[in-house]
Amino acid sequence: MTAVGLKVRFTYKDYLHTPEDKRYELIEGDFFMVPSPNESHQRISAELEYALQSYVKSRKTGFVYDAPFDVVLSDEDVVQPDIIYVSKERRSIITRDNIQGAPDLVVEILSPKIGYRDREIKRKLYSKYGVKEYWIVDPVKQTVEVLSLDVDGYRKTGTYNVTTPLTSHLLADLSIDLKSVFYEL
Repeated sequence: MTAVGLKVRFTYKDYLHTPEDKRYELIEGDFFMVPSPNESHQRISAELEYALQSYVKSRKTGFVYDAPFDVVLSDEDVVQPDIIYVSKERRSIITRDNIQGAPDLVVEILSPKIGYRDREIKRKLYSKYGVKEYWIVDPVKQTVEVLSLDVDGYRKTGTYNVTTPLTSHLLADLSIDLKSVFYEL
């Protein structure tokens, strides 16, 4: 007898057996392949990570990581945000292989192929698991939308561009000049 209509839900154990030469995320038990980032994505990611890393190291507030590094939110939700920040107070969620739980901050850089996933699906996912701040970077518009978690989910606390330095409610006194992030030769 064949089972009809049963939805297969994959777990972190299944995720660990995906090919190592490809990047995947597991969202609500479904696999999603993550395309290789393009040049502007890589450049923007490096510049933002450098700015965050400089801020965090100078203040000794925590740890910054970049993709690919697994964030295990649950057995059926494993993502690889472009940039991850975990405060030193929550360092216990950092393991040798992954982050076990919600980081304090995640940054996703939109790409045409998976923009909806980052803007909508991951927004709900990060809110559900308690990521305190979520930055959505739009390379085309050259903006960073900052979302802060409150009791009703995320609320937009600012949209920043090359004329307005990026600030954060989570990271006091942070100011990132986005001209240096979105520069082009």
